[in-house]
Amino acid sequence: FLLDPGTAYPVLAGDPQDSENKEHVLVNNKCQCVTVTSKFVPSKENPNEEILERNIRILVPLKARENISDPMSPLRTTFVYRMTELCKKCNPVEIELGGEIYQAQQSTSCNEPETCYTYNRDKCYTTTFPFIYHGETRDVKAVLTPASCYAD
Repeated sequence: FLLDPGTAYPVLAGDPQDSENKEHVLVNNKCQCVTVTSKFVPSKENPNEEILERNIRILVPLKARENISDPMSPLRTTFVYRMTELCKKCNPVEIELGGEIYQAQQSTSCNEPETCYTYNRDKCYTTTFPFIYHGETRDVKAVLTPASCYAD
């Protein structure tokens, strides 16, 4: 895998009053199997001070395909992780400016498609495959993530 060296890594901070050795989840990207957490820990140089420690946990899925919806596509051999993309927030938030409420996004690259290295369990993935029935070949749609494709 590759962490993009040309990308500026954002400084993600927490509230020191709320430390109590609690770990805070900053990013939980199920699409790319990445979790970024932070917590305050005693400094090794000065035990009376606390420093912010960040942990990046990356799970690289075995046998991931270049196109996860196509079981016949070649195996993925390159995994690229850009912290700015992992940390972007695309859900609109309401802000007040001059007494009026506006919808705003905290990132400018939200319209670009996200590369998934595994199935995002919240999305429905399908594929088609050739099915031979009584000598006739038909393309049949198959569901790859049934739990997210069918209502309860």
